[in-house]
Amino acid sequence: MSDWRRAAAVLRGLLGLWAAVIAGDAPAARAHEVRPAALEISEIAPGRYRMLWRTPLLSGRRLPVVLQLPGGARTLGEPVLRELSDSLLERRDVELPGGELSGRRIDFVGLQATITDVLVRVRLLDGTASTTLVKPSRPWVEIAASRGLLDVAGAFVRHGIEHILFGYDHLLFVLALLLIVPSRRMLLATITAFTLAHSITLALATLGVVHVPGPPVEATIALSILLLAGEIVRFERGEPSLAARRPWLVAFAFGLLHGFGFAGALSEIGLPPADVPLALLAFNVGVELGQLAFIAGVLAVMAVVRRVRPAAALEPYARRAAPLAIGSVAAFWFSNAWRSSGGKEPPRSDRNAT
Repeated sequence: MSDWRRAAAVLRGLLGLWAAVIAGDAPAARAHEVRPAALEISEIAPGRYRMLWRTPLLSGRRLPVVLQLPGGARTLGEPVLRELSDSLLERRDVELPGGELSGRRIDFVGLQATITDVLVRVRLLDGTASTTLVKPSRPWVEIAASRGLLDVAGAFVRHGIEHILFGYDHLLFVLALLLIVPSRRMLLATITAFTLAHSITLALATLGVVHVPGPPVEATIALSILLLAGEIVRFERGEPSLAARRPWLVAFAFGLLHGFGFAGALSEIGLPPADVPLALLAFNVGVELGQLAFIAGVLAVMAVVRRVRPAAALEPYARRAAPLAIGSVAAFWFSNAWRSSGGKEPPRSDRNAT
């Protein structure tokens, strides 16, 4: 057996444990745990601003983050609350003494105790706009008069990187591809096909050309991982496998589905109306950078494993553990996503039969 195949077999066992850990941390309804909050501020009159503050709902509870406005800000009327399927939307009109929002600071009290980012978008009457990504490590934003295109691009590149690195379902699919691709040359073609496919559907869905509901997309993505885990088993047994013979074709077909998943994440934070093409491109670049970083990390581990002498002894266990762990996690995600999409569990007699 070649060093590449042996390292891949051992890596399956090591990353099978990683997959099991993910299963324990997976949320009840979807594979993505991290969803951003968003604050949109629009100047509606000199010194008056309309604020839309959206916070995610986690297990039916609002994210414990409180919006703290600049000193002297006065709320006009009662805030309007609207509960959505996965978040709570609050709208309020405020008046600031002196009228200027530029240079003022808005705090997100409690954000430092979470792993959630806040995307802040500001539009002023003079036409200037800004987009800022607020991190838990620095839970406040100072409103600038205007921000350049580099600021917008930087914010969406960072969000794309974080989305893919916390998008365990996408990473698990890429991992399964790595474990079934027979050569590095084929790996390059496979990853390229996956990138091309999800870039196409990400653009189409984000621009409103195609619309697919989120829960069915998540269920299908989980199913794609489950099917690929089965292909790994067939591959290890030496049975005919389409994924092993044409991994680039499988990656492209399922990559179209994953693109809808990326689009769902992007729609949650929204795109700045004046910079839609730039934000879309930057987000996609961030996704690709995060994906390449993950692949580089996996290949680096494989290179280390190739030099470990006891690796051969772990090979039989690794072969069995990896697809089982990947398939178990994917089945768990599929079950939860299916219920979220309105699907029903099979009759008890069917469940007992399986």
